[in-house]
Amino acid sequence: MTQVFEHATPFTVHDIAAFPLVWTRREAVRPGYAAQWEREMDELLRQQFPFVILMPERQAEEEHADRKVRALWLKRNKEALARLCKAVIAVEPDALKRVALNAQAALAVKAFGVPMAIAPSAQAAQELARERLAG
Repeated sequence: MTQVFEHATPFTVHDIAAFPLVWTRREAVRPGYAAQWEREMDELLRQQFPFVILMPERQAEEEHADRKVRALWLKRNKEALARLCKAVIAVEPDALKRVALNAQAALAVKAFGVPMAIAPSAQAAQELARERLAG
Protein backbone atom coordinates (compact mmCIF):
# COMPACT_ATOMS: atom_id res chain seq x y z
CA MET A 1 0.00 0.00 0.00
CA THR A 2 3.00 2.36 0.32
CA GLN A 3 2.74 3.34 -3.36
CA VAL A 4 0.37 6.14 -2.32
CA PHE A 5 3.41 7.84 -0.79
CA GLU A 6 5.65 7.75 -3.90
CA HIS A 7 5.92 11.55 -4.18
CA ALA A 8 5.86 12.31 -0.47
CA THR A 9 8.58 13.86 1.60
CA PRO A 10 10.74 11.08 3.11
CA PHE A 11 9.36 9.70 6.36
CA THR A 12 11.88 9.58 9.20
CA VAL A 13 9.65 9.64 12.29
CA HIS A 14 7.20 7.03 11.02
CA ASP A 15 7.84 3.75 9.23
CA ILE A 16 5.17 3.45 6.51
CA ALA A 17 6.50 0.24 4.92
CA ALA A 18 3.49 -1.71 6.23
CA PHE A 19 0.92 1.07 5.64
CA PRO A 20 -1.84 1.28 6.84
CA LEU A 21 0.09 0.09 9.89
CA VAL A 22 2.35 3.05 10.71
CA TRP A 23 5.11 2.44 13.26
CA THR A 24 6.72 5.32 15.14
CA ARG A 25 10.49 5.01 14.98
CA ARG A 26 11.77 5.07 18.55
CA GLU A 27 15.13 6.50 17.50
CA ALA A 28 13.48 9.44 15.71
CA VAL A 29 11.98 10.83 18.91
CA ARG A 30 14.69 13.30 19.89
CA PRO A 31 14.71 17.04 20.63
CA GLY A 32 13.30 19.05 17.73
CA TYR A 33 11.58 16.15 15.96
CA ALA A 34 8.07 17.65 16.14
CA ALA A 35 8.34 19.67 12.90
CA GLN A 36 9.12 16.51 10.92
CA TRP A 37 6.39 14.66 12.83
CA GLU A 38 3.90 17.35 11.74
CA ARG A 39 4.93 17.07 8.07
CA GLU A 40 4.52 13.31 8.17
CA MET A 41 1.17 13.48 9.93
CA ASP A 42 -0.05 16.01 7.37
CA GLU A 43 1.02 13.60 4.62
CA LEU A 44 -0.74 10.68 6.32
CA LEU A 45 -3.96 12.71 6.43
CA ARG A 46 -3.55 13.81 2.80
CA GLN A 47 -3.74 10.16 1.72
CA GLN A 48 -7.41 10.05 2.80
CA PHE A 49 -6.95 6.39 3.72
CA PRO A 50 -7.55 4.86 7.19
CA PHE A 51 -4.44 3.96 9.18
CA VAL A 52 -3.28 2.98 12.68
CA ILE A 53 -0.24 4.38 14.47
CA LEU A 54 1.79 1.86 16.46
CA MET A 55 4.37 2.84 19.06
CA PRO A 56 7.08 0.35 20.05
CA GLU A 57 7.97 -0.36 23.65
CA ARG A 58 10.52 1.83 25.43
CA GLN A 59 9.40 4.94 23.57
CA ALA A 60 11.74 7.86 24.25
CA GLU A 61 10.61 10.72 26.46
CA GLU A 62 9.94 13.77 24.35
CA GLU A 63 10.96 17.33 25.14
CA HIS A 64 8.29 19.72 26.42
CA ALA A 65 8.57 21.90 23.29
CA ASP A 66 7.98 18.90 21.01
CA ARG A 67 5.05 17.72 23.13
CA LYS A 68 3.51 21.20 22.91
CA VAL A 69 3.90 21.37 19.10
CA ARG A 70 2.34 17.92 18.74
CA ALA A 71 -0.55 18.75 21.10
CA LEU A 72 -1.38 21.89 19.12
CA TRP A 73 -1.28 19.96 15.83
CA LEU A 74 -3.51 17.25 17.31
CA LYS A 75 -6.07 19.84 18.44
CA ARG A 76 -6.04 21.59 15.04
CA ASN A 77 -6.49 18.31 13.18
CA LYS A 78 -8.75 16.48 15.63
CA GLU A 79 -11.64 15.97 13.21
CA ALA A 80 -9.57 14.67 10.27
CA LEU A 81 -7.44 12.54 12.55
CA ALA A 82 -10.50 10.99 14.22
CA ARG A 83 -11.89 10.12 10.79
CA LEU A 84 -8.73 8.51 9.38
CA CYS A 85 -6.61 7.32 12.31
CA LYS A 86 -8.48 4.29 13.58
CA ALA A 87 -6.28 3.91 16.67
CA VAL A 88 -2.98 4.66 18.33
CA ILE A 89 -1.60 1.49 19.88
CA ALA A 90 1.42 1.44 22.18
CA VAL A 91 3.40 -1.68 23.06
CA GLU A 92 4.10 -2.23 26.76
CA PRO A 93 5.03 -5.73 27.96
CA ASP A 94 4.82 -4.85 31.67
CA ALA A 95 1.27 -5.46 32.97
CA LEU A 96 1.45 -2.81 35.71
CA LYS A 97 2.70 -0.18 33.29
CA ARG A 98 -0.11 -1.13 30.88
CA VAL A 99 -2.67 -0.34 33.59
CA ALA A 100 -1.16 3.13 34.13
CA LEU A 101 -0.90 3.77 30.39
CA ASN A 102 -4.53 2.75 29.87
CA ALA A 103 -5.58 5.43 32.35
CA GLN A 104 -3.54 8.04 30.44
CA ALA A 105 -4.94 6.77 27.15
CA ALA A 106 -8.50 7.40 28.32
CA LEU A 107 -7.67 11.08 28.82
CA ALA A 108 -5.97 11.32 25.43
CA VAL A 109 -9.01 9.83 23.69
CA LYS A 110 -11.18 12.59 25.13
CA ALA A 111 -8.70 15.28 24.10
CA PHE A 112 -7.86 14.08 20.59
CA GLY A 113 -10.74 11.85 19.51
CA VAL A 114 -8.64 8.85 18.46
CA PRO A 115 -9.06 5.47 20.18
CA MET A 116 -5.95 4.37 22.04
CA ALA A 117 -4.89 0.96 23.28
CA ILE A 118 -1.93 -0.61 25.01
CA ALA A 119 -0.82 -4.05 23.80
CA PRO A 120 1.57 -6.50 25.51
CA SER A 121 3.62 -7.19 22.35
CA ALA A 122 4.26 -5.94 18.83
CA GLN A 123 2.37 -8.94 17.45
CA ALA A 124 -0.65 -8.23 19.65
CA ALA A 125 -0.49 -4.55 18.63
CA GLN A 126 -0.53 -5.47 14.95
CA GLU A 127 -3.45 -7.87 15.43
CA LEU A 128 -5.41 -5.18 17.26
CA ALA A 129 -4.53 -2.65 14.55
CA ARG A 130 -5.90 -4.95 11.85
CA GLU A 131 -9.10 -5.41 13.87
CA ARG A 132 -9.53 -1.63 14.19
CA LEU A 133 -8.95 -1.16 10.46
CA ALA A 134 -11.45 -3.90 9.60
CA GLY A 135 -14.16 -2.59 11.65
